[in-house]
Amino acid sequence: MSRRTDHTDTSSLENFLRPIVEQFGCDLEAADIAPAGRRRLLRVLVDRDGGISLDDVAEVTRAISKALDREGAADSFIGDGAYTLEVSSPGVDRPLTLPRHWRRNVSRLVAVTLTAGGAVTGRIKSASDEAAELDVDGKVRTVAYADVAKAKVQIEFNRAAGKDDPETPADGTVEEN
Repeated sequence: MSRRTDHTDTSSLENFLRPIVEQFGCDLEAADIAPAGRRRLLRVLVDRDGGISLDDVAEVTRAISKALDREGAADSFIGDGAYTLEVSSPGVDRPLTLPRHWRRNVSRLVAVTLTAGGAVTGRIKSASDEAAELDVDGKVRTVAYADVAKAKVQIEFNRAAGKDDPETPADGTVEEN
């Protein structure tokens, strides 16, 4: 008899994965299991301040895989069938839902839908645990996270190189080693 389930207790899965991910200095952003043909797909999103590299993703992937195999946890969360583990970082289309998401996107352009109605688009100047300061057409506007219904980073194809890095000189030059 298969122990495969149609629904997984996401909080138990995240509680299992969080300490594994945190040992690499990363945050667990999301984890879910979905059917993928005859297999199951375990999708794990990780991130950290300063971004995450492919080498970091590979290390986290190996650690999660070993933990699932070693502790027989794969059967508990995924079932006894075959599964695919996919570890990646969140894309820019992920909503900004936590203060750390805002902090990691300082200097980026965001579109914010407010709970009271209306919307605002501006560049994140700074982010605290309670609110973010946006540059909206040259004026600073503080937006409390409690007032945000939805917020997403806007993709800018025509932004000059180096503009996302607050350490980049004003002339946009970037020194490479």
